[in-house]
Amino acid sequence: MKFIETTLWQDGKERCVTFSYDDGRIEDRRLVALFNKYGLKATFHLNNPGFEKHFPQFLSDPEFVSPEEYKELYRGHEVSCHGEQHSFMYYTPDEYIRREIRENRRFLESVMGYPVRGMSYPFGSFDDRVIANCRAEGMEYARTASESMSFGIPSDFMNWTGTCHHERATKELFEKFMSPMLYGFMRLYYIWGHSYELNTEEKWAHMEEVCKTVSGHEGIWYATNIEIVDYINALRGLRFTADCTAAYNPSCTDVWIKVDREPVCIPAGKTVAL
Repeated sequence: MKFIETTLWQDGKERCVTFSYDDGRIEDRRLVALFNKYGLKATFHLNNPGFEKHFPQFLSDPEFVSPEEYKELYRGHEVSCHGEQHSFMYYTPDEYIRREIRENRRFLESVMGYPVRGMSYPFGSFDDRVIANCRAEGMEYARTASESMSFGIPSDFMNWTGTCHHERATKELFEKFMSPMLYGFMRLYYIWGHSYELNTEEKWAHMEEVCKTVSGHEGIWYATNIEIVDYINALRGLRFTADCTAAYNPSCTDVWIKVDREPVCIPAGKTVAL
């Protein structure tokens, strides 16, 4: 029997990089420009307009990106949920959680014109009950506010912990991400934060150095959060014959696997002899 490994990203790459940013502050404009400059992909988790009036910490009257800007500003990236009013979902009833996601999703979809299918938990507040309610409202992934400092893929995308906050995205961590692998596991470098935290030129310089460091590598796939979810679900959805001599891909996404350590593409909707 041939040696089969489902360990490759799109185009047969072994590594993937993604970014994730919350709240939609006007600093997103400069951050998106950086991502575009270096050919990177990000997901932006946004609330409904006016949410900030519910939180005293926002009384300094920060500025937010106007919904009229969303389609052009975030073109090529992903817009995702962050709750209608940025509530602590752990401390709210089921009905409130469902409304938080439903109304946020309706608003974002009305602006962007495509299905919004993921989120990040406001304040990182969640438990199994929150997950169940968010999933019931159509969410297919949700990012936490924790850091793994590693490069794994979650078994459940509704409990998705990123690698690190951008402050801890060091060259040493990237070197670890790029180091030779004893075994051919897929690696995912997930960087997250808030653009308003980049409030000095020194911090912006660090962010540009992060972008420059991770960009332009032939062996890395640069993707949004939902692109990663769709790819992994398609990869996990492959159907193999009992003797692993053929694989069927029932999804609409081309996926890559290793056969005797060589990359093989399984096109969408096709069966491939291995």
